[in-house]
Amino acid sequence: MTAFPSLSSAGHSFLSPTGVEIVFVLVGLGVLGAALLTVTTKQLVHAALWLVVALGGLALEYLLLTAEFIAWVQVLIYLGSVVVLLLFGLMLTKAPIGRSPDADSGNRWVALGVAATAAATLVTLVVDAFRSTWMDLAAGNGSTKANGTVLFRYWVLPFEALSVLLLAALVGAVVISRRHREEP
Repeated sequence: MTAFPSLSSAGHSFLSPTGVEIVFVLVGLGVLGAALLTVTTKQLVHAALWLVVALGGLALEYLLLTAEFIAWVQVLIYLGSVVVLLLFGLMLTKAPIGRSPDADSGNRWVALGVAATAAATLVTLVVDAFRSTWMDLAAGNGSTKANGTVLFRYWVLPFEALSVLLLAALVGAVVISRRHREEP
């Protein structure tokens, strides 16, 4: 059986979802809600905590897709490193802990329009690309070997670029926090 058999050969339809698919959609809606709260809250620390919820939900989505290795990478790298780095950046730059008037630029409607357009385009592209395919999760497509092969064959450069970007962000936060502010 191929990795992406057609819907008719898989014997599955979208009108009779399984329990895993229902949980997948519910967790996805929770992730979407947490992501919306991440970008709409006016408190930076609360935004970071909602980001933790969203990234944790994505790890759960990977588990539901039987990609345990990617789920652990999500937890260790994004929850364990990126969010901690973000919180350290907030602390080192002496960002306000409570409500911040600087967190709102007044361009909410423009930003909402751009976000809605980008989301609609992305959903349209993904649905169109995978309209007639079905992934057989029992075939071992989420195994560590399959993920490692794809990761180290095609995605090494983007991951290395991301690591350099995160290092630059950390160094920038330290430099900004060490600057002597002139007293008026």
